[in-house]
Amino acid sequence: MSKLPAADREPEEKISIRGVSKTYESTNALDDVSFSVSEGEFCCVVGPSGCGKTTLLRAIAGLDDVDRGSILVDGDPVTDPSLDRGMVFQEYALFPWRTVRGNIRFGLDRPACECADCEARVRELVDLVGLEGFEDAYPKELSGGMKQRVGIARALAVDPEILLMDEPFGSVDARTRDRLHAELLGIWAQTEQTVVFVTHDIDEAVTLADRVVVMDADPGTVQSTIPIDLERPRQRTAHEFVEYVAEIRDELGSPVDSSHE
Repeated sequence: MSKLPAADREPEEKISIRGVSKTYESTNALDDVSFSVSEGEFCCVVGPSGCGKTTLLRAIAGLDDVDRGSILVDGDPVTDPSLDRGMVFQEYALFPWRTVRGNIRFGLDRPACECADCEARVRELVDLVGLEGFEDAYPKELSGGMKQRVGIARALAVDPEILLMDEPFGSVDARTRDRLHAELLGIWAQTEQTVVFVTHDIDEAVTLADRVVVMDADPGTVQSTIPIDLERPRQRTAHEFVEYVAEIRDELGSPVDSSHE
């Protein structure tokens, strides 16, 4: 894999999260959350259920407002969704009446799209996510892993600078998840996009990330940020990998199932 750990690249801030707080009725979902993500970085946000991971991701996407603080992309405040940010949801969010081609094409069916040849772009994305031969299949005919590939391709359709992923592999089996990890890292290496990937799975975070942001709950706060200085591909049985997993577990302060929640 050609991408180097974040520590070996000159950091250039892409996303800046400054003192962000968010309350839902009586629930303090986020409290004074601050960290930044460098351009081209693969950043994982890990923490227990209820720590505000998804709330934070939706705020970066511009889908939810924050009560206090600010989120900047390239120095500009995030106020609304934008084509520079693509989002992949946990529950696929595919249109059941559209084929694979149609679901991917949906990402281009917007007035802001300036693609000269949308069909060529769809074919390119089908190849990129490994769905050749399934272009005319409907979601009900696809496995969970294939549905998530469609979701990734749709998010990539307009070539966003930032890819936001909300526990995208949480509902697939372990073998499929491992394969999707390798495919996602391959796509990231090709596109050089900035990725913010939310997960509760510690092993997944260490497998993927340049840096892991560890969050705590009640309220949602940043506990620490941990650079992952390991070459890719990473072996989960390697001593250094196990040490990173143990460090993150220790930061969380309580047992967390690193394979499934």
